[in-house]
Amino acid sequence: TVDKVNVLIGGMSSSVLYGMIPVMKKYQMVTVWSGAAASVCEQALGPEADWFFHLHPWDYLQGQSEREGLMAIIEKYGIQVKKMFVAYEDGVFGTTSYEGLKALFPEWEVVGESFKSAAVGGGDYTAVLQHAKEFDPDVFIWLGYEADALPIMEQAKAIGFEPPMFFGAPPGWPPDFGKSPLSHGVGFFYMWVPAISQVNPVSKHFHDAYVARWDEEPVTYFAPLGYANVYVVAEAIKRAGTLEKEALIKALEETEYLSPLGEVLRFSPSNIIKHQGFKGQKVMQWQNGAAQVIYPFELATAEFIYPFEFGD
Repeated sequence: TVDKVNVLIGGMSSSVLYGMIPVMKKYQMVTVWSGAAASVCEQALGPEADWFFHLHPWDYLQGQSEREGLMAIIEKYGIQVKKMFVAYEDGVFGTTSYEGLKALFPEWEVVGESFKSAAVGGGDYTAVLQHAKEFDPDVFIWLGYEADALPIMEQAKAIGFEPPMFFGAPPGWPPDFGKSPLSHGVGFFYMWVPAISQVNPVSKHFHDAYVARWDEEPVTYFAPLGYANVYVVAEAIKRAGTLEKEALIKALEETEYLSPLGEVLRFSPSNIIKHQGFKGQKVMQWQNGAAQVIYPFELATAEFIYPFEFGD
């Protein structure tokens, strides 16, 4: 208020947003927030926060989209699934995500076991992987951090654990993960990978301009998400012709933007708030050193590799 700010944009962490909400609700400034998946933030905002626009899917929207994607792939490729094993890091992220997965797939036998992540001094997954191998799952998913990615693959190969569907779900992958032959055939859930630029012109424009500017590809989907954030706010200000609050809210509500993430961005109600943007994640798979889009099928850049097998 001192600096006469009209719009707040950006943001990534759920914890940061949650801590800011009391002050946001006090001043009720138009806010278009990029990140934050934890739905406790939505609960804290409440249904009256018509000044708040949220881009990133909430955790329950992510879960719904992950189930939708997996089920669509299973149906398309005629895959039989009865059992899932989840290896999860023993912190809040892993344990809550594991409980969420169990609730998402009630028709499957879902069991899990925790491990200490390499990110906090762990790194020995052999016992958990051995138990997973003995369970003989149709789908295996590990929930951890980027530091866990390559060691899990190395140790799985060492004990001959090759589940038909092998998925990882870290918040981000190591920059060199795709360069390892162990990555081939590993599935994951994400909002954007560079391959989307092959099937979406806005993504191609963003990707090519980013590479030209920084001489490297974006590391995470927060790059195109942040781009979309700035773009939709700028366009809304143009349509409103003013920075007046109510006019700007109305202009943002009219957003219909084919985004670099591949889908059209529109705001509609979620469970609590009035203005939710993106509704879920996509199913990706590492193939020959690059992340490919598998689902939604209209954005697919490759066919799904099944069953998973380690190469020589």
